[in-house]
Amino acid sequence: MSKRIQDLTSPLAKWRKTIRQKVADSLINFSALQKFWFGFALLCILTTVLINNPLWRTSGEQLYKEGDIARESIISPADISSTDIEETEKLKQSVRESVKPIFYFESNRSDEAVQSFRSAWESLQRKNENSNLNAKANSNSKKDIQWTGAGGEQLGKIFAARRFSANELEAVTRVLRESASGSIYGDQDRQFFESEISLLDRQKPNQQSTVQMPESNMTALSEARENLKRGLSQIKSLSPIEAEAFYTALAPLIQPSIVFDSAATETARQSLISRLEPITIVLKRGQTIVREGDTITAPILSQIAAIRNYSSSTRQVNRFFGLLILISALYWIAWKFIQHRGIVPRLALTEEKTFSLFGFIVLAQTALMAIFFRLAEFTAFQNVRAPLNDQTLWSFAIPFAFGSLLMTLLADRRTAIFTGLFTSLIAGFLAPRGLEFAIYSTIASSVAVYGIGPYRSRQTVTIAGALVGVASGFIAIALIAYTQQPFILNTVLLAVACGLGSGIVTAAVTAVFLPICENFFGILTDVKLLELSNADLPALGQLALRAPGTNQHSHAVGHLAEEACRVVGGNGLLARIGALYHDIGKTAAPEHFVENQLGKNPHDRLRPAQSAKIIISHVTYGVKLGKEMGLPARIIDFIAQHHGTRTLHYFLKKAQSDAREETDIDENDFRYPGPKPQFKEAAIMMIADSCEAAARSLDDPTPENIRYIVTKIIDAILADDQLDECDLTLRELRQIREAMIKSLVAIYHSRVDYPGYTPPPSLQKLLIPVDFDSEERGLHLHPPSEIPISKGGEVEEEALDRSVQPDKAEAKTTR
Repeated sequence: MSKRIQDLTSPLAKWRKTIRQKVADSLINFSALQKFWFGFALLCILTTVLINNPLWRTSGEQLYKEGDIARESIISPADISSTDIEETEKLKQSVRESVKPIFYFESNRSDEAVQSFRSAWESLQRKNENSNLNAKANSNSKKDIQWTGAGGEQLGKIFAARRFSANELEAVTRVLRESASGSIYGDQDRQFFESEISLLDRQKPNQQSTVQMPESNMTALSEARENLKRGLSQIKSLSPIEAEAFYTALAPLIQPSIVFDSAATETARQSLISRLEPITIVLKRGQTIVREGDTITAPILSQIAAIRNYSSSTRQVNRFFGLLILISALYWIAWKFIQHRGIVPRLALTEEKTFSLFGFIVLAQTALMAIFFRLAEFTAFQNVRAPLNDQTLWSFAIPFAFGSLLMTLLADRRTAIFTGLFTSLIAGFLAPRGLEFAIYSTIASSVAVYGIGPYRSRQTVTIAGALVGVASGFIAIALIAYTQQPFILNTVLLAVACGLGSGIVTAAVTAVFLPICENFFGILTDVKLLELSNADLPALGQLALRAPGTNQHSHAVGHLAEEACRVVGGNGLLARIGALYHDIGKTAAPEHFVENQLGKNPHDRLRPAQSAKIIISHVTYGVKLGKEMGLPARIIDFIAQHHGTRTLHYFLKKAQSDAREETDIDENDFRYPGPKPQFKEAAIMMIADSCEAAARSLDDPTPENIRYIVTKIIDAILADDQLDECDLTLRELRQIREAMIKSLVAIYHSRVDYPGYTPPPSLQKLLIPVDFDSEERGLHLHPPSEIPISKGGEVEEEALDRSVQPDKAEAKTTR
């Protein structure tokens, strides 16, 4: 059985796989521009459907009933001429009820009953006489006589048992005639009786009479047959069996003389209805149907229904396409705004991806508003007492500030305030009072954008929700005053409660969507970055344990990069966290990097190509390690780009000198894989990485020496074209240089000698061979002019002549 199921499902699975593959292939064949505009069109259509969804968009007019108070003024949107179906049906029903039910009258029913009985009795008598003529007939001859009348053949035995006298037969006939005469109606026709009926004589079709109170003036068929039974029982010469036999034979002969004619009645009613003119409602464009606060009456309900029918007819299609054009225009404006809004340091997304984030947030906001407006409408409809029946008050609880708050936390305030204005316009399309709720949404969104500080903790969302709730409560009271509603305690309390509820819902929904957007769009918020700076994370813990010198270097580079980013408007926190991870690849071989060396330099025993491979591998291995640990792509970019495509010149020259021919050495084997820095923060960290290494090598870190070495490094990096692919300007480079110099001077400032203090001899012996300062900043062996700076701006201390200072520590390798 399982094999048969597998055989059946296998083609289906293959078919699904083929369809998915074709869809994927078709999307791959689209260009980036085609994909963007396809997504743009889909976004516009989805937003329009959410605003004008026929499945759930029910106009507020449908919720009114006669006697309600109008919650808003209703004005005719166009010239409307519509049939009032409800009133027309009421008129038709009235006409139908005015037509009296028609009955036909059979005046000869009693004569027919008597004649039928006599015929059957005479037939029985003839059969009985013929039976008596045969003297030798057997005793069972009378049993063969059958009754031909109503009631059954077995009655013949009773009627043939004896000879009934003429008086008895006359008495039976008289009872039958009396019971069958008069106006008798069928019990099933009782339901059609009214106070008056029309009576039509079948014998005289042109004569029609009206009978009042027919039920009291006529006899029911069941009652007429009861009269027959009583009359027969009063004939004393008849035994009970004979009386019952006569009743059985005669009761079917009594038939209604008054019969309901359904066909004639319906024909008369339809004849009158066909001559009716339908009731028409005529409204003029701009005509006020009802004003806010007026009582809803039956005519007003009919006019409201006419407007509703007009809106739900073919004009609904016009509305949809008109709204689609408006929404498309708004999204086009949003796209142009994102294109021309300038650089956003915190948002490392392309313009297309930023617009995708914007569209996703707007779509989610629109869906939330549509759902909450329906809930507010439903809640108001379920309550009959004010103010609980006011949809406007319940709508104050809608999280209008959700979109702008989410964009503030993910991007920048300019984009966030634009998002708030955009969603406020959509709220105007959805709300029963468009202008008031557009203003309410705009103010709430502005509070969400400008009422919070930097997003450095998860509590920021809660604080923002509280601010939005308090502001929304005050705005709700202001709108009540603006709309000239009376300040009733219950109304004010409900409005404030719904405003506070809006803040709570805003915070809750934002907390749900924030991690979704962070992961889906790859956005590094400040909180996410701060979480990555936790020293207890495995990556940073291993770096501090296995490569303590590299860990100290990374923190110093992070400080320099963060200060430089602040002066040029970059994301300083991103640069600092990127610096913490930029050298995690050194944990694979920490002893091959000078900041981690305590003794001899292992590169002295390696060939230049091997040393270059080990040094370069700290970038490639760091990228691999970052991906395995799930680091954000932006942090991994720091690892790959902090050396750019620079060359290890010292090892390259050494390899070329050891080779027979320089052409035997491939320069690419001594070049970092890159790429060059692609964004401002990566470029700043490249500069900070080299400047920090050079500053530690200065014998005398005076401001002049630091300025000299920082300027030399930046000029070398610029000359090597390492900054060609990022958006740094010359002015920003000058600002970065000054920030680097200022920070390095603050770190490596000179110490004041304390008068009268002479170090112990043992300490003096320790200080003479190796020149350490009080912070153990490393070896200070060189004046600034002698520090070797490569063509790419890297410190190449491998080029130092170690024979000059044999007692000093081993030279440093390239950082």
